[in-house]
Amino acid sequence: MIYTVTLNPSIDYIVRLDKLTSGITNRTTSEEYYFGGKGINVSLVLAELDLDSTAYGFVAGFTGKAIENGIRNDHIITDFIKLKEGISRINIKIKAGEETEINCQGPHIDEQELERLLQKIDRIQPGDTLILAGSIPNTMPDDTYEIMMQRIGGKDVRIVVDATKQLLVNSLKYHPFLIKPNRQELSEIFNVEVKTEDDIEHYAKELQKLGARNVLISLGGEGAMLIDENGGKHKAGVLKEKVINTVGSGDSMVAGFVAGYVKTGDYGYALKLGSVCGNATAFLSGLATKEKINELLEKFEKQFG
Repeated sequence: MIYTVTLNPSIDYIVRLDKLTSGITNRTTSEEYYFGGKGINVSLVLAELDLDSTAYGFVAGFTGKAIENGIRNDHIITDFIKLKEGISRINIKIKAGEETEINCQGPHIDEQELERLLQKIDRIQPGDTLILAGSIPNTMPDDTYEIMMQRIGGKDVRIVVDATKQLLVNSLKYHPFLIKPNRQELSEIFNVEVKTEDDIEHYAKELQKLGARNVLISLGGEGAMLIDENGGKHKAGVLKEKVINTVGSGDSMVAGFVAGYVKTGDYGYALKLGSVCGNATAFLSGLATKEKINELLEKFEKQFG
């Protein structure tokens, strides 16, 4: 089983206007909403790839119920901790020429509620996959991910960490199966300017020396590179279509990579499917769909092999 963890899920409410003027009532031209959170995004794309997952995390209030009901399907088991107080956050994204975002804090999570989640983590079995994605809410301990990895230490669980800066670095001693920094994060971690392909490979291998098994580096418009645990280097290009939305592309890449590896055990194919899923989300207004993934996979194979 694949398990995703989203500590602070959200409803992303997108409003579009011709122009935003402060101090007056503005009228939208359209609105849409999506159930958000990096782990939830991974589960949703895994479902498009016909893979089952269990979504862990915390929800609260009427918005929490909407999130839980909205993402549940034949491939997603929702097993959230339901908090007694507060509401799951609503993030507002205003698109009026330029984009303005208002990200809310979300509900308070205390030690007892965290322990309830940790008890669920304890039930993860050898051979399962645990995906830890996103930031840690400010009401929770900074080492929450480390605590989770400690709880399943020695179980031969594939741990995927998609987090930034110190959260990522602190995870390395637990030998995660996969981490996914981008070029900028590599630069920040090692306090250098990572420019060339050789630089990327060198610092990815430095992360492996610190404990990571596989390092997937997303390079935006230049594609992606994978340095696998066997010393192999794999590269993937980017398909050319109009980019509509980059939110969730990284999560989609994680989902595709995990699905590709689970299905084939082949790192090259995992990178290919991950790249296609990331592209599919970028070319749609929401997350990647099965139809778009299949369409782009065919194009990708024709263009890059």
